[in-house]
Amino acid sequence: MNKQTETVLSYHNRSKHSLERYAKGPESIDWEDQPDQFRRFSGCEIVTLPLPGAELEPLFADLDKPETIPARPLNLINAGLLLELAFGLSAWKQFGPSRWALRCNPSSGNLHPTEAYLVSTGNGFIKPGVYHYVSHDHSLEQRCRFSDNLPDSSILVGLSSVHWREAWKYGERAFRYCQHDIGHALGALRYAAATLGWSVELQAEWSDDDIAKLLGLDRDDFKKQEHESPDIICRIDAHASGKPLDVNALLEAAQSGAWFGKADSLRAYHMYKWPVIDEVATAASKPRTEEPDWQANKQQFIKSPCTKTASQIIRQRRSAQQFDGKMSPLPQTDFYRMLATVMPTTAAFDLWRWPPKIHLFIFVHRVEGLAPGIYALPRHNDALEPLQAATLADFDWQKVSETLPLYHLHSGDCRQIAKTLSCHQPIASDSAFSLGMVAEFGDTIAEKPWLYRRLFWECGLIGQTLYLEAEAAGIRGTGIGCYFDDSVHELLGIKNDKFQCLYHFTVGKPLEDKRLETLPAYGHLTSA
Repeated sequence: MNKQTETVLSYHNRSKHSLERYAKGPESIDWEDQPDQFRRFSGCEIVTLPLPGAELEPLFADLDKPETIPARPLNLINAGLLLELAFGLSAWKQFGPSRWALRCNPSSGNLHPTEAYLVSTGNGFIKPGVYHYVSHDHSLEQRCRFSDNLPDSSILVGLSSVHWREAWKYGERAFRYCQHDIGHALGALRYAAATLGWSVELQAEWSDDDIAKLLGLDRDDFKKQEHESPDIICRIDAHASGKPLDVNALLEAAQSGAWFGKADSLRAYHMYKWPVIDEVATAASKPRTEEPDWQANKQQFIKSPCTKTASQIIRQRRSAQQFDGKMSPLPQTDFYRMLATVMPTTAAFDLWRWPPKIHLFIFVHRVEGLAPGIYALPRHNDALEPLQAATLADFDWQKVSETLPLYHLHSGDCRQIAKTLSCHQPIASDSAFSLGMVAEFGDTIAEKPWLYRRLFWECGLIGQTLYLEAEAAGIRGTGIGCYFDDSVHELLGIKNDKFQCLYHFTVGKPLEDKRLETLPAYGHLTSA
């Protein structure tokens, strides 16, 4: 085991929650001193995007076959729609004098550590260069101007994380949550692009240093401790050209380009320091790599009965705060549909370039035709035997579906168990079902510690799919980052780091807080 992997494993173990203690976090929080959710750069030229909110024709059900959706032209209107549907505001909530924004891409604690950049290689609608997206204003700040056009007609989207923004509330565990959020953002980007008839290609070969150079994250333009860490570059192809991207030409354009702006302070007081996050971020830094282009064979599955447009479902996505614990059982077809969509054989995962390493252990509480209890969904066939060998011998592993690799393990009322394991949160027990995402862990990161981050990204991608599928089924989902890691492992019989639980999720009938007022996402732009 190399030193970087040792550092990652040490971080993973020390950031676990347990029944005896929570991972290290701030002893107190001043909500009046919350970090600014909206990063801005002073001294940049502003590109105002066309007014957001347009409804697009494709139905949510059409996204099962994205190749049938006609590609919209690559212009400023549609590029703006892509950014809005992926990273923009979905609504404002207000309670008394407090007012806060919701976004299409979810975030732990609504803190939004993920920042998005658009890179133009020379399109007719925007000058070649690097632009930072400001979701509050639905505008672009030009950070870099390339001197020449590049021979590529696509656009790129880059994602980065402000780890400190999340650590302000969650302390040492925040690095995990930032990676979850990147996975959710990738899912949000994939759904937004598919709604426009476009594809998303992960540029997984890039190193973190490459991404930092292209997006200007390695520049001395950030306040100390408020820097951004590079995560991923995605190519948005509106024409399915298939031409390879010239990475070196892009990096040269950024190195020789004219850079503008300084990051404004996020304004919160840095009361607590979390050096372990910087340590694990460095240890999990990714070099340039050769990556496979693995693709699962697509499969037919239960068609979504949803008649709403995709853009409507994307904009109405919310994280449920509480569920109706007396809800009627969830129809089995809806349950099977949700599980089917997180399999690697579906269109939701057409951007994911690797065999799946995340598998689901499900607490079924209220699903029509299924006995309450514990179930498992291995997301590829080769994982079945290792999962059986790593878990309790008492589990019966009886297949319950002809179309899904869904296995019954144990019958019984697990509501209190699910609640306890998810940090005593009722949303895990009052739902139709909740689940833990269990990763093929130890062997995955042994030689490639940067894959630690990618495991969380895969979890977030699954979570984003479940969020939207829940909305389409007329219910609601919530990601749960707070759970007692090793208690989950003990319940399942997992005794070492071959498998580790990395994320929880729950789906049910939401109870709306009628004290909250919902306001339009971009009413502040139309009334200005």
